[in-house]
Amino acid sequence: MYLLYVDDSGDIDDPNLTHFVLGGFAIFERQTYWLSKELDAIAERFDAADPHSIELHGNPMVQGNRGWKRFPRADRNLAISDAISAFKRTHPKNKIFSVVMEKGSVEGDDPVEFAFEQLCNRFDRYLTRLHREGDTQRGLLIMDKTGYERRFQGLARDFSSTGHRWGTLRNVAEVPMFVDSRASRLIQLADLMSYSIFRHFEKSDSENYNLLSSRFDAEGTQVHGLVHWRRR
Repeated sequence: MYLLYVDDSGDIDDPNLTHFVLGGFAIFERQTYWLSKELDAIAERFDAADPHSIELHGNPMVQGNRGWKRFPRADRNLAISDAISAFKRTHPKNKIFSVVMEKGSVEGDDPVEFAFEQLCNRFDRYLTRLHREGDTQRGLLIMDKTGYERRFQGLARDFSSTGHRWGTLRNVAEVPMFVDSRASRLIQLADLMSYSIFRHFEKSDSENYNLLSSRFDAEGTQVHGLVHWRRR
């Protein structure tokens, strides 16, 4: 089974922001333990006595808030890039998926729900391609706790039963599971990735985006794992 860890970045209701990002990474279930251990080691740099008290969270680490200001900015930035690099060392079948919504790019649709529909469809299509290659896998979305929890679960159920605008979910085993990001290093990594993608589109800060961009799901030169929905 492939687990798609998902988090968002950017506030859809903040008029000062132009973009909203929903995304994360898909990883084979047997590899989660080892990746989590690498992320624990990164957290230990900031509190060796109690590394589990450290939450790797993109915005506070970059901006230096929520207790992160006491650490040098270079150390914070290095921790983010090292976390992304840890993912890149995992099996190449583990892929990144992200939907970037420019405010006002969809009319008559909830942009967050639209992004979720895109994300589910692209993850499902990736699993379909694996099946055609002889590697049949089911998928499961694991997301940070959010006010969208009940809506996303209802949407996912509908996508599997009545379908979505691009077809029907066929390879996702259950509705999304929601967990507290403080308890999951892999949700924290999804946050670091989503925030890095957000910084690329919102702030033209591409350092960590360039580090992860090679792992977007793709077939040859056709990139499936990243969609940027722009205003017309």
